[in-house]
Amino acid sequence: MKRALFPGRFQPPHWGHVYAVTEILREVDEVVVAVGSAQFNYLLKDPFTAGERIWMLREALREGGVDLGRVVAIPIPNVENNLEWLGRVRSYAPPFQVVYTGNPFVALLFREAGYEVRRQPMYHRERYSSTRVRELMLRGDPQWEELVPRSVAEIVKAIGGVERLKTAATGEAEPHRW
Repeated sequence: MKRALFPGRFQPPHWGHVYAVTEILREVDEVVVAVGSAQFNYLLKDPFTAGERIWMLREALREGGVDLGRVVAIPIPNVENNLEWLGRVRSYAPPFQVVYTGNPFVALLFREAGYEVRRQPMYHRERYSSTRVRELMLRGDPQWEELVPRSVAEIVKAIGGVERLKTAATGEAEPHRW
């Protein structure tokens, strides 16, 4: 069995992510979607929790017709030391042989560790990006809903995601310090 790793933040998942997973599954038997920055949430760059993102991904992939039996979604917390992060990915994920990423730094880390690295399939990258989705949400532009599967838009609305993002943008949602 050939298994791939597809890391990302998915803040939030959009149609480009669905496309990427669909295309990756044309080349491998199974894909491990690694939801990165898992410990961050309620922030401008990372408004959604790892659990919310995994939920959104599952529903987005289901809506996109992806066989969920071939997808494993896992949370991966960040660490400041990049080699430690690589070890953490290896310990959290089931064994994988190939990594799909659009991030040159992530590609370098995995290549140096001996993994085959492939460029993740991109689908109209200028249109479909989580950053763009969040920017449209912040502006109150309903076009953000066209960039994500209907199920993702419904989840974002159900959890008050747009309001959460707007609150984070005001600086009121700073990380809590104990």
